[in-house]
Amino acid sequence: MAKSKPLLGSGFRKINPKLRMIANGSSKVNEVRADFEPALQMTAKFDFKSFVEAPNQQISTCAISARDATNPLERGKQAQLEDDVRVSVFIEQESSNGSPMPTNSVTGERGRLAMLEVPVSELPELAERECVVRIELGEALKHPHPQISTGTVSAPKLSSRKFGRNGGKNVLIGVIDVGGFDFAHSDFLDDDGGTRFLRIWDQGGDNRPNPKGFDFGSEITKEQMDAAIDASETEGIASTILEPQSSMQHASHGTHVASIAAGNRGVCRDAFLAGVLIDLPKSDQDRRKSFYDSTRIAHAVDYILQLSEEIKKDQNLDHLPVSINISLGTNGHAHDGSSAVSRWLEHALASAGRCVTVAAGNAGQESAEEPDDVGYVMGRIHTSGRIAAKGLVNDIDWIVVGNGAIDVSENELEIWYGPSDRFAVSVLPPGGDWIGPIEPGQFIENRQLSDKTMLSIYNEIYYPANGANYIGVYLTPFFGTGEIVGITPGRWRIRLHGLDVRDGHYHGWIERDDPRKIGPIGQATAWRFPSFFDEVSNVDNSSVSSLGCGEQVLSVANLDEARQRINISSSQGPTRDGRLKPDIAASGTDIVAAFGFNFDDDEEWIGMTGTSMASPFVCGVAGLMLAENPLLTASQIRGILQRTGRPLPNNDFSWRDDAGFGVIDPLACTEEVRQLADVEDLT
Repeated sequence: MAKSKPLLGSGFRKINPKLRMIANGSSKVNEVRADFEPALQMTAKFDFKSFVEAPNQQISTCAISARDATNPLERGKQAQLEDDVRVSVFIEQESSNGSPMPTNSVTGERGRLAMLEVPVSELPELAERECVVRIELGEALKHPHPQISTGTVSAPKLSSRKFGRNGGKNVLIGVIDVGGFDFAHSDFLDDDGGTRFLRIWDQGGDNRPNPKGFDFGSEITKEQMDAAIDASETEGIASTILEPQSSMQHASHGTHVASIAAGNRGVCRDAFLAGVLIDLPKSDQDRRKSFYDSTRIAHAVDYILQLSEEIKKDQNLDHLPVSINISLGTNGHAHDGSSAVSRWLEHALASAGRCVTVAAGNAGQESAEEPDDVGYVMGRIHTSGRIAAKGLVNDIDWIVVGNGAIDVSENELEIWYGPSDRFAVSVLPPGGDWIGPIEPGQFIENRQLSDKTMLSIYNEIYYPANGANYIGVYLTPFFGTGEIVGITPGRWRIRLHGLDVRDGHYHGWIERDDPRKIGPIGQATAWRFPSFFDEVSNVDNSSVSSLGCGEQVLSVANLDEARQRINISSSQGPTRDGRLKPDIAASGTDIVAAFGFNFDDDEEWIGMTGTSMASPFVCGVAGLMLAENPLLTASQIRGILQRTGRPLPNNDFSWRDDAGFGVIDPLACTEEVRQLADVEDLT
């Protein structure tokens, strides 16, 4: 029998597996998937809440039986690509002057990378272009969930984050975050009562015009914010209501982070300040109508760099260095800096006077500290091992939660291993029979199991960005007319077979999937819930966010200063390719900073815990360093942090997988920068 033509055309192997899986799904499936997949957008209207709460919905949560598992399994296959399914992608080209991409689809370009928003029906034409090397789906960005401190908190002392007379003058601090920026909070007001925010780009907003060069979101200027502050006094209405943002969350994450980095009681209190509000929508309908993936991070960085040029011109400055903080991340990809967004950041950091600081992540906890502690669920996201020789196998146990809850989100496991090896992969569903082995170059796409869970497995060699080999396993719920079937709960066993072994090492990560209640389905409750590795398969290292694995970014761990130890939740390194991340640790436990959008009472300050709080402190210190020398490179800043880091008690100057090169010393950092100018000619 002649092979059928691939749905995505002859260039389908240039398209990353997850994107192929999405393309090979019906509009009905992708309507539901868009509720969970940030890089997927539906042009048609769909009410997911009504769908899951429909009284005639039938549900199934039981594991499949061995007898049922022997039934013939057919591979899912779409007859044609859907026009109403749009995706947000990065495209890598052979060179930066390759053939032009479709003008109406390109949203940004940097070096050999471009960002596009296209219908999946256009993917075959793009993939068949000779200049296109790879098409990669934007990575998921998730809402950060810092721990809120209990009890009453007081305003931080004016001196607590002040280091010498250098307040970061003539530096731009850019904060890329979520939850909104409370520009009228006292921690952001200047001596004239106006805001210190020069701009806020609200990527999900529509109240103001788009910023120059971008076709989405609202750009809010200082003049508009100041006008709202002035009007607030006469109108008796909060200024942030008069000049609203698309997200203004109580105790907003973005406000707290900006306060640490550059508030009036922050590190870089004399710097220019700008915020980019990433649109991580809360409502189901909004999630399906907008993109909120890693391409938005790339856009945000480009916007801040563009803004720095405008400010430099307006202020008649020779230089305006930039320090950017990103307290967002994911667990996906290869954790070696090869993801498209990481390479975008590396390209941006190639110029002097630029620094990007990233939270290392909060996936460090591997076990419960007390009976009701379930923090380990978010920490068991990494596995690794070694197949010792050809013919041997290693098993990985992957747990999907049950107990009456229905997991209606997709579960995703990526395994990366060296190019000199060849592994096959098999999957054992709970209560079922083995599926596979799937050998290199083979795949299963949207196969419906007898319990209706949809399974996709990909085994690829020589991934274009890093040359490594990749295995992807995706578990997808079944969404049918009148029936919803969650992923079968229990132990999914992944078996790696050593076909040709020269090195044998591998690493695997589960993509982050934050708990979120969706709604009732019949007598049960639908959840988006994280899967995790069991105690044996979990390996408690290399959990730093993939965004924090970039070569030139500063990856920051969470120091519990009161206990003089790294917080148990702080993610560990190293990277998959053995580089030393995190770089440095900073205070991130019970950090008091601005309480954003608190319309309920007069409380202005709130304590939070997470690497999200540690990262902006380092961002601010980098700003102080750039104020001393605006031509510092990202590598020089990283080197100075490494040189000046203070070991924790009972440790030496060696790098540690949880603390990096120790605790940041702001005064030592700025003094080291000043010493760069001390050059003595001994000729």
